[in-house]
Amino acid sequence: MRAYRTGLFPMAEHRDDPEVFWVEPRRRGIFPLDQFHISRSLAKRLRRDDYDVTLNRAFDDVIDACADRRETWISTEIRRLYTDLHHEGFAHSLEVWKEGELIGGVYGVAVGGAFCGESMFSRATDGSKIALSWLIDLLNRTGFTLFDTQFLTPHLASLGAQEITRAAYTLRLEEAVEREADILSAPLASGGHEVVQRNTQTS
Repeated sequence: MRAYRTGLFPMAEHRDDPEVFWVEPRRRGIFPLDQFHISRSLAKRLRRDDYDVTLNRAFDDVIDACADRRETWISTEIRRLYTDLHHEGFAHSLEVWKEGELIGGVYGVAVGGAFCGESMFSRATDGSKIALSWLIDLLNRTGFTLFDTQFLTPHLASLGAQEITRAAYTLRLEEAVEREADILSAPLASGGHEVVQRNTQTS
């Protein structure tokens, strides 16, 4: 947790790597919480409400789904450490379900008013986008000011994520970690229509 407060995050080279190393990118990916982009097609999918969203119901399943790919940095040791952080109340997961099946999710670490996103997955169309939409809606209502995505990918950029310098990130992080924020202090949205409506008002 001290490392997160200074802008570092852990990774491993591969699934079976027993070693963990610390990373501090020169350029950092972030989601400006008031600039999350919900496209027309995603808004339509969100409004269907043919899915369920939960918070912290299946943390182990989410991290395992995130690691379920040919190459992954989520090693056995990384998984153990984040599971411990979850039990201690620092790491959180948001899950998307359809007909009882887990179709998308995201997990990360909360440090003051900063949420450090670690990984996400999708097993159905827009599964991870739905998860991010609901998560950002929740972060906006529970006192968070920074959503760290570590790196910027084309997928994240299409949703409004940006890349900033290490120095700019450090300034934002220093301010965010001193804030009081609690992801559990507000309920999840009542439905996707609510997520879309609030996003339209803030973006």
